[in-house]
Amino acid sequence: MNELTGKISAQADRKWRLTIWVVTVLVLVLVGLMRRPELRIDVGDALAFLPLVHAILNSLVALSLAMAIVSIKQGNIALHRRCTSTAMLLSTVFLLCYVAYHFTNVETKFGGEGAIRMVYLFLLITHIVAAAVSFPMILFTYLAGWADQRQRHRRLAKWTFPLWFYVAVTGPICYLMLRPYY
Repeated sequence: MNELTGKISAQADRKWRLTIWVVTVLVLVLVGLMRRPELRIDVGDALAFLPLVHAILNSLVALSLAMAIVSIKQGNIALHRRCTSTAMLLSTVFLLCYVAYHFTNVETKFGGEGAIRMVYLFLLITHIVAAAVSFPMILFTYLAGWADQRQRHRRLAKWTFPLWFYVAVTGPICYLMLRPYY
């Protein structure tokens, strides 16, 4: 990487892209393994507070993303970078907490019935799919911004932002709907 311009070489770009795909596969495998009861680690109720933390982190991610959009539309690139970096950091902390919680706690089932159950399941399923699809997109978009590849960053962000924002907003909604059943 050229420290003066922030641009990376084509070779470094290829390495980063490969790294993103490897990380994506590892994260998806890890998330898939969380559902296996034989891998559950018993820590009692020590991490029972984490679902609230997840909702708070996701809400802060949504706020950071909204601020990032407003700041870039106003031409404030420095603030945009700080906001997207904050969203990345918060999302990373969320992912670590989420994995820790689900490796140590039994999955909570939604107890609602009728129409509210359908709403919950719709939100949950679309949240999960959007999270899985957006994960590599977020990393590629962030890399393009970090590498000062502005055209690529803009092109990717048009698709990445709505998905990432949707995930950040629907996560806390799902938590609030599931909260009575914890």
